[in-house]
Amino acid sequence: MNKKKAVFLDRDGVINENRIDYVKNTNELKIFDFVGSAITELKSMGFLVVVVTNQSAINRGLTTEKLVNEIHDEIQKYLKNYETVIDRFYFCPHKPNEKCNCRKPRPGLLEKAILEIGIEPNKSWMIGDNDSDITAGIEVGCQTIKLDNNFNLKNAVEQIRKKSSI
Repeated sequence: MNKKKAVFLDRDGVINENRIDYVKNTNELKIFDFVGSAITELKSMGFLVVVVTNQSAINRGLTTEKLVNEIHDEIQKYLKNYETVIDRFYFCPHKPNEKCNCRKPRPGLLEKAILEIGIEPNKSWMIGDNDSDITAGIEVGCQTIKLDNNFNLKNAVEQIRKKSSI
């Protein structure tokens, strides 16, 4: 079986604005304006795009799995304007003290995607805005890019393009 290459994306702070009180419903979702073109670009380079996101607001009782899935549907609806999609969404509902394997920095969400989709980690990338994202990516053997206020997803995609053309 031919393994695929992927770009794993954290959600909050990468695709949409992060909120200190969590993005709990579609009304609170503010997608960054460069996301559609960035994902289109990744897909044009042959990458699958897979979201891996900690969503402890579920087990904190602040939102539900249904509302998180509605947020993901809203992101997909937005991406239709760019004739692109996210290939798969994975989320961890657990709080940090629940010590699950799927909450980043643990690699469970990425491992699940790698197995289910048939992804080759050493041809793949993890992009996130927290150290926990980077740790999870390194744990499975991905290259990683950490975003900050001066370096966003669009910049990260440009960096991947440059490295891919070498």
